[in-house]
Amino acid sequence: MAKQRKKHKRDIEKNYPVDQFVKKLRRLADCLEQGQKFRIQVAGESISIPATVVINIEHERGASAEEVEFQLRWLHKK
Repeated sequence: MAKQRKKHKRDIEKNYPVDQFVKKLRRLADCLEQGQKFRIQVAGESISIPATVVINIEHERGASAEEVEFQLRWLHKK
């Protein structure tokens, strides 16, 4: 049986130009509609997001800024 590599904690943000972000969102939407996993590379790490991902949208408002986050969450397979 293949041994899985240990995943280290990670918390990064990566900014993208609008055209690249739109392409990634379109690919994500297509995969979700087709019930397929989505693969993306973020800051040099390849990530595979299962079709069974839980999606939520978060809105935060502060005194001088607002933020909307599209979050995708899934459990690691053991």
